[in-house]
Amino acid sequence: MTLSFVGLMPFGLGFVTIFITENKQRQSYVAWIFLPWIPMLAALLATAITLLEGAICIVFFAPLGLLLASLGGVFGGVAARYIHSPRSRNASLACVMVLPVLLGPWEHSVLNESQLRSVENVIDIKASPETVWRNIERVPAIQKQELPVTWTHRIGFPDPIEATLSHEGVGGIRNASFERGLAFIETVDTWEPSQRLGFSIRAGDIPSTTLDEHVTIGGPYFDVLHGEYRLETLPGGGTRLHLTSHQRLSTDFNWYAHLWTEAVMSDLQHRILLVIKHRSETR
Repeated sequence: MTLSFVGLMPFGLGFVTIFITENKQRQSYVAWIFLPWIPMLAALLATAITLLEGAICIVFFAPLGLLLASLGGVFGGVAARYIHSPRSRNASLACVMVLPVLLGPWEHSVLNESQLRSVENVIDIKASPETVWRNIERVPAIQKQELPVTWTHRIGFPDPIEATLSHEGVGGIRNASFERGLAFIETVDTWEPSQRLGFSIRAGDIPSTTLDEHVTIGGPYFDVLHGEYRLETLPGGGTRLHLTSHQRLSTDFNWYAHLWTEAVMSDLQHRILLVIKHRSETR
């Protein structure tokens, strides 16, 4: 989880690939861009086969890795073709190969930062706020057919199961459980029946096999801190339901990581809202 690995490693892989092939035989500019994808994809495949990373991390890393491999390939092609001094060409190759090793040990103290980010999803429901409220304060066991199959499910995120509530009002404890032992303890801090339900979130003991360590909720890189449902009465008696979550993101490359964390949270929240909508409109 360092920029040296996430950024410089695929760049260096692309650079070396084209630098070597260009020196052996002149390549097209198109090859500079796409030839580095071969070793990059091979590395990702090897990572999956050896279980060094889970599918979630591989999916998150792949777009950036392929893009930077192509960028490295372009720089490698330029160095091999247009730098005529053998000494300078070899120096450029050495720099690209050594930089990740030199920068990795100290970059965390310089680049790492924690950010608080939020994600909101909204859905319109043809039911009264009172009906919708009954379906959010507690969530009885969710059947498989109630959940749409989306990309987060396909790459391995556990499905929600249910949410229980110890007692109504501020201080009540919601226990939200997901597949494969993923659980959250949610302490109610806002209780306005048919209007707002807010709660702080703490991850329970998550089995090591549930999520990859780099995307574990409550881990050093990512955590979900707070959630809130807000109900808005629509003309005609319907309800607009807002679901907002607040997260902590702590990496050396939040500028990229937040694209994925927010996409995942938005997809998960949307799936939950669809369950609430269906139940509110049919029960």
